[in-house]
Amino acid sequence: MPAPGSMGVFFCFAAMTLLIFVSVSVPTWDSVYFLVVGRGAAQIRYGVFGFTGSEVAIGYEFTNDRLNSTVLHNLTQALILHPIAAGLAGIAFFFGVCGVAARSRIGTIFMSLVSGLALITTFVAFVIDMVLFGIARNRYRDDNLYAQYGNANWLTLGALVALLMGFCTAVCGIFGRYRSRRDTAY
Repeated sequence: MPAPGSMGVFFCFAAMTLLIFVSVSVPTWDSVYFLVVGRGAAQIRYGVFGFTGSEVAIGYEFTNDRLNSTVLHNLTQALILHPIAAGLAGIAFFFGVCGVAARSRIGTIFMSLVSGLALITTFVAFVIDMVLFGIARNRYRDDNLYAQYGNANWLTLGALVALLMGFCTAVCGIFGRYRSRRDTAY
């Protein structure tokens, strides 16, 4: 019989993996991005720490001058929540592994607490993604440029759902049986 909370461990691991993929998006890994603007060689992709051809930094300016406001620049700085959420999901995964390996309720309790915090952080990050890149997409489209959401938005949504499932299964796992029955036959 699997240990209580083992499904929470799986979901926390899945969320951590998805959030790591998002965290190493453009300009580090060109295949993962939040927004793509333009087509062909003139294509620009936006990620957590910059855009195509930019230096890796926390917070950046868009290539469209209409998007370079203080509020939007601060929202690009808030994208740092993705690696923070990945770290929290990793800590929840670690507590879950310890709880499952030792068949300890305290590990499952800590996994549920930290996965709940990771869930809130990921939710805030997802809302920021949709607001920031929704505004950017609309402004680029107003300038008659091709602009479309990228896969990082949906990876973040997948991590959000995985953390929700991880949190729920971890909370349910708290109430599971942690001690095996002793054999009463001599």
